[in-house]
Amino acid sequence: MSYAIYVGADLTRDGCAYLAGYGDEPSSHWLELAPGAEHPPGSEIEVGVTPESAMPGLRSTIPQVSTTARHLRVDYSHYRGVPAPLTNGGLNEHGVAVRDVWSPSSERLVAMTPPDQRGLNYSDLARIVLERARSAREGVVLIGRLIDEHGEATYGGNSHLIADADEAWVVIEFAGGQKLWVAERVGRDAIRISRPGVIGQVPAEFADHPDFAGAPHLIEYAIDQGWYDHASGPFDVNAIYGDGKGVWEGARWIAGELAGRAARPERIGLADVMWAVRTERLTGDSAGYGQVVPLPAGSHPDLRVLWHAPVGAIAAPFTPVFLGVDSIPPELRHHRYLTTGEDAAFIGAGEGDRASTVSQRVEATRSAVVTFKRLLYLLAEHHELFLPEVTPVWEALERATADHLAAVVEQAQVLVAARRDELARDLLTRFCHAEAMRALDLGDAMVDSMERRSRVLFGIRDEPGWRGPEQLW
Repeated sequence: MSYAIYVGADLTRDGCAYLAGYGDEPSSHWLELAPGAEHPPGSEIEVGVTPESAMPGLRSTIPQVSTTARHLRVDYSHYRGVPAPLTNGGLNEHGVAVRDVWSPSSERLVAMTPPDQRGLNYSDLARIVLERARSAREGVVLIGRLIDEHGEATYGGNSHLIADADEAWVVIEFAGGQKLWVAERVGRDAIRISRPGVIGQVPAEFADHPDFAGAPHLIEYAIDQGWYDHASGPFDVNAIYGDGKGVWEGARWIAGELAGRAARPERIGLADVMWAVRTERLTGDSAGYGQVVPLPAGSHPDLRVLWHAPVGAIAAPFTPVFLGVDSIPPELRHHRYLTTGEDAAFIGAGEGDRASTVSQRVEATRSAVVTFKRLLYLLAEHHELFLPEVTPVWEALERATADHLAAVVEQAQVLVAARRDELARDLLTRFCHAEAMRALDLGDAMVDSMERRSRVLFGIRDEPGWRGPEQLW
């Protein structure tokens, strides 16, 4: 499961669209910086699932394109047995952002899925959109073409929310092995929440409609199966191919909250989007990380920025990472903590032992995920006392960082205009590393203080299970 938010540019204070959210996975999460790359003719990439996946299938290969785009993404190591590393969402040099969001297909489609299914899994599709798409609409076309040519290997149904400066698209891929998919456009004047990804009524002539796209046989297949006839009314894709529940309560609540903020004279700003990812009514232990991506029109690729929280933003601040950085701080990179398979691996593997996938030197640094997970468990268990302490600190830190970021962008623009790209990238890298370390140092200080006070006030609770703020989902 995951959570995604799109806010159109016409509703924001700065005239900039936003794509934000988090991934609901239990395993390790880390930031990955993928450079642009050239690939020789005949190159291929491996895609799909394995016989060991929760919904089994077979791996296959598809052609690689000649050029892939520079992008930032969040990777993680486990979900329902789909081969790692997995990609949930990110931002590319063309200003296209994507989020991956679970979207359960109907039980009858899940039951139809062949055990030897082949094709691209949900993570493959998200990563390839980041590698290849130059617009949100192009990302939709890309997903549709890849499914049509190679199929989709499902874990029970999935969706993507793809956005650029002008629009967003919700794309749903259905289980069943029938290459069924559908997409709906979200404009500049709209807010869209996915959890799960939901599309309702689809026009009969959707192929000619500017706000919809889908598999050519989307409606005909349901008619052939006896699941729909035109006399029964409009084609409701969620009722026929999805879980039939429509928009969930939590999604309705946060959409209403954001609509209220959009109606103010100041409209929606960066802090409002961060709040929508952070709010304790929606964000708890399941949220593996937080992400907010502003999508301004016409920005220089190096100056595009992704705000990242190493764990659920209820317990961690967002810090900026420019696409133009030379590196990711090692504290935010792949560590062994919560990484699938690392419990049976060694850094210094001997003969017959499994070798770790993590760099020894990186593992020797602090892990931001470890620090902020500790803080999450401390503040959530006694949230009545500790949450009011933590949230204002993160919000103040983010305001200060955003103010400083504006000056850094101005300096970098001067360097880029002077064709000193290497100096601009050095400036961006130093700034992002410093802000990430400032946040981590503050997190360590908070953990130390909160643990000491919690021991004195409450002791150590031995019973397993979560105690935290009440959530809507």
